[in-house]
Amino acid sequence: MKIHLIAIGGSAMHNMALALHHKGYHISGSDDAIFSPSKERLEKQHLIPEKMGWFPEKITSDLDAIILGMHARIDNPELKRAKELNIPIFSYPEYIYEQSKNKKRIVIGGSHGKTSITAMILHVLQNLKIDCDYMVGAQLEGFDTMVKLTHNSPIIILEGDEYLSSPIDSRPKFHLYKPHIAVLSGIAWDHINVFPNFEMYVDQFRIFKNMITETLIYCSEDKELNKLIKEDSKCKLVSYSTPNHEIHDGITSVENTELIIFGNHNLQNLNAARLVCNELGVSHRDFFTQISTFKGASNRLELVKKTKNSAVYKDFAHSPSKLRATSFAMKKQFKKRKLIACMELHTFSSLNEEFLKQYNGCMDEPDTAIVYFSQESIKHKKLDPITTQQVHTSFNREDLLVFTNTQKLKEYLKTLNWENKNLLMMSSGTFEGLNISRLIK
Repeated sequence: MKIHLIAIGGSAMHNMALALHHKGYHISGSDDAIFSPSKERLEKQHLIPEKMGWFPEKITSDLDAIILGMHARIDNPELKRAKELNIPIFSYPEYIYEQSKNKKRIVIGGSHGKTSITAMILHVLQNLKIDCDYMVGAQLEGFDTMVKLTHNSPIIILEGDEYLSSPIDSRPKFHLYKPHIAVLSGIAWDHINVFPNFEMYVDQFRIFKNMITETLIYCSEDKELNKLIKEDSKCKLVSYSTPNHEIHDGITSVENTELIIFGNHNLQNLNAARLVCNELGVSHRDFFTQISTFKGASNRLELVKKTKNSAVYKDFAHSPSKLRATSFAMKKQFKKRKLIACMELHTFSSLNEEFLKQYNGCMDEPDTAIVYFSQESIKHKKLDPITTQQVHTSFNREDLLVFTNTQKLKEYLKTLNWENKNLLMMSSGTFEGLNISRLIK
């Protein structure tokens, strides 16, 4: 098979390239810019394009398929040439399905927790030497790539994102996977640039639910999800919730098993992963034996540094529900420490003046609450500008600190006394290049 990837340098796309290369396919690709770590990983396998840019002459009739990444534009010259030659064009999720249509497909969906649940399942299956293919949205410890596609694995574990499939395919990614078994962790409005109202957003999960052929595992503690579950379902329904647990000296235990992870959402994720593993033949006992060594997925309440009396965590949280859950988890886990929490408004939704109202009260839990946003990021996304006063009003907390300059945020954090205090940095971005590890030093 000869496959060409347009926008090969993306986080998901370069992992797809690596997975297909490992499968024995002949891989080529193009991009206008490729950054670390994609660049080094593609170079190692000799898959890096010789020159940056788009070259229609690379698109030849002997190609079996084109995979189109989200970074590419509709008018991409390579895409245009592929259409002229009638070469099959797939979005990333379409090709994942193409590679797995003869396997049992387990799809993990929901507005939050998808990566963590998928990572937990993969951690347990790998430790028990149960063969499976997979696609997950973060680099996991112990796994070479975020995608694995083989000829013989009988099952595939897929993280099911509700965002658009490609520049020429506006269907949500998880609508293309046709799951046998699925998880829905919850529904909390996101992606306002694609789903302008909550009803439209919920409808994507309704469509997904109706595609499941065998079993839906869902969180019974989610209000919106419970409404959806009451509608007719063709598949078996299995519910889960936060398991009974204890916290002693900053360590959470479930069923006498000490865990590295913590927080109600993570414990809900654990229960979802357990039920999926049970469906795949893993015993209750084996699951807990293996999950005790799970450290968490990258950027998901990830420990960056700790001392005897303080710790720094980073988290992908950016939506209102995630900010509440992550802040609450930190306060509950470390009751004797104060929490300084900083979040970045970075997504299209969070930088939208109307959506900002959804953040009312979501940063009330931390002892010190900080919100950061970049005017440059707003300009780059071609959004209407927002003001610090709008942010204050939306979060509805009088002592909220708002920063629009990375250096000033860094200087403020360095002035604080960190004895018996934890720092929580929450963003799907980078705080415009703020290096958390250097900040700690």
